[in-house]
Amino acid sequence: MITLEKPMLDAREYQSRAPTHGNEGKCIFTVDVEDWFHILALPRMPDVSEWNTLPSCVSRNFHAMLEIFRDRQVQVTCFFLGWVAERFPELVKAAVEQGHEIASHGYSHTLVYQMTPAQFLADISKSKRIIEDIAGMPVIGYRAPGFSVTQDTPWFFEQLAQAGYRFDSSVFPGPRQHGGLIAGNRHPSSVETAHGRIEEFPISVASMLGRPTCFFGGGYLRLAPYGLIKRMSKRVLGEGRPVIFYVHPREIDPAHPRMAMNPVRRFKSYVNLDTTRRKIEQLLKDFSFTTFNALLSQRESSGVH
Repeated sequence: MITLEKPMLDAREYQSRAPTHGNEGKCIFTVDVEDWFHILALPRMPDVSEWNTLPSCVSRNFHAMLEIFRDRQVQVTCFFLGWVAERFPELVKAAVEQGHEIASHGYSHTLVYQMTPAQFLADISKSKRIIEDIAGMPVIGYRAPGFSVTQDTPWFFEQLAQAGYRFDSSVFPGPRQHGGLIAGNRHPSSVETAHGRIEEFPISVASMLGRPTCFFGGGYLRLAPYGLIKRMSKRVLGEGRPVIFYVHPREIDPAHPRMAMNPVRRFKSYVNLDTTRRKIEQLLKDFSFTTFNALLSQRESSGVH
C-alpha cells in the first residue's frame, strides 16, 4: 500500500503512484447485484423511471447464487445497486443473514464520468442510506458501474470519502470500453483525501501479450477457458495481489431476456452464459476467499497503508 504525502489525491494522480506491496495474495469474490436490463452504454437503455415496468430476474438469480455460496461455505462481497435494494430489500436481508459483506453499487447505475461531482455524491449517498437502512449495518464499500473511474473524474475519491465510504473497488488498471486508468496501480493502494482515507482495491488484471487483461469477471470470465482463468489467478496471487472476481446475477441465467444491441456487443454480453455457474463453483472449490473488510482489518492491525 502507499502512504501519500499530500492531503488530497485525485484520480489522475492515483494512477502514477507506485504502491508498496503488502501480503495481499488472497481471493475476493464479488457480486454486482443488478438486473438483466442494467447493461451499460447501449443506444437505447431503459430509464430509471421505466425499470419498474420491466420483468425482473434478479431475485431468483441472486437467491440461486446465495445457494452456491452457502453450499461452498464462502462469504462474498455483494455490491447492491441501490434501486435493487430498495425494490427487493429481502435480497439484502438474505445476504446479511448468510454473513456476506454488503456494499454499494450506486443507486441509478450511471457511469461516473457522466455525472457532475454533486450528482455523483448524491447518487452514492442515496444508495448508501437505503442499503444501510435495510441491512441494519454500516456500508463502507463502493464499486462504480462499469468501473468508470477515469482521468475525467479527478474528484472521485474525495466524493467517496465525503459520503462516508472507506474502501472502493472501481479502478480498472488498463483501457476498457467504459474508460479505465491506463497506467493505474495493480496493487491495492491507500488514497488520502481531505475527508479521510479510501482504500482502493483495483480490478485484477494479468499481463498477456504485453497488455493488461482481466480474466476474472464478466465476459472475460465467460469467454476464457477455466484452465486459463485458474493459471492467471495463480499468477496474480504469486505477484502478491488479491484476485478480485466479479459476476452479475444474470450471468448464471442463460434464459434471461436480451437487450437490443449490435452483434459485437451482444457477443460480449451473452457469450457462454451456460458456463458461468460451473466456473463459479469450480473457483470456489479451487481457491480460498476472504472479504474486503477482513483485508482492511489485517492491514490496520499490521500498520500497512
